[in-house]
Amino acid sequence: MFHETKWNKQFNIGIDSIDNAHRRLFSIVGKLIHLSRDENNGQWACAEGIKYFKNYAIEHFADEEAYMQSICYKEYGIHKRLHDDMRYETLPALEKDLTESNYSQESIQHFLGICLGWLTAHIMIEDRAITGKVSTRWKADNAGIPMDTLKNALLVTVQEIFRLKTEIVSEHYSGENFGPSLVIRLTYLSKDKETVQIFIVLENSLVLKTVSAMLNMPLKKMDKIVMNAAKELSQHIAEQLGAHNRLSSQYELENSHIVAMDQFKKIFYSEGFDYSLLLDAGHSYLAFCVKLD
Repeated sequence: MFHETKWNKQFNIGIDSIDNAHRRLFSIVGKLIHLSRDENNGQWACAEGIKYFKNYAIEHFADEEAYMQSICYKEYGIHKRLHDDMRYETLPALEKDLTESNYSQESIQHFLGICLGWLTAHIMIEDRAITGKVSTRWKADNAGIPMDTLKNALLVTVQEIFRLKTEIVSEHYSGENFGPSLVIRLTYLSKDKETVQIFIVLENSLVLKTVSAMLNMPLKKMDKIVMNAAKELSQHIAEQLGAHNRLSSQYELENSHIVAMDQFKKIFYSEGFDYSLLLDAGHSYLAFCVKLD
């Protein structure tokens, strides 16, 4: 999972100050991974390392934003919004997960996986876009449903279905690996033959916890019964969201199936999504992504 921490020249975007900061961030993550694997380091070392990573990342965001403004970068607003999402939503949510779980291995895995995945995707696409090498993946405005409306409906729906307190971790989930997960792809078709694809990424621990509660028996294996139950839960999430936004009468489910994580990431990076959110449901994570065709 963490082999990407070794610095690779392909991450260089050609701006020395930014490249040096990126190299430093990857180095910090690498040291955090080493600390997390050593049982003798304990909570204090991980806590201090994570605090240092957060402070350095926020300092880097400010420096990078100043550079973008100095060259009148036209996509500055979108890029800053991604920084703000990480600054004000993702990092605080991950820190809360760490402290409430007393720096459990699961919460450390969430933190490192999400931060490392975010850095990799952000550098390779959004930061390279500063130099004109690629185009930004995110749109200035989401199509259709306002983000606040979707967030509120999604929080209510997930809490109702999983019976767990749920919080938004990010409004710009970028396919980060937050642990062993199941990816369900739901394809809906409108009466006008317009397609909506919904990808729901459920951490295995969340699925097992939920299905165990449903059956009133402990389950520890992601077998066919559990995975089929996860598909049904995903459909319920989509249907409830459709009801919240009065879309259920406009679209019908065409198919539902499980896709490999590699396939999901390939679709994510090649095609992009109109909405992509990451949520924490009781220290287990799930992502909700929508692609409008």
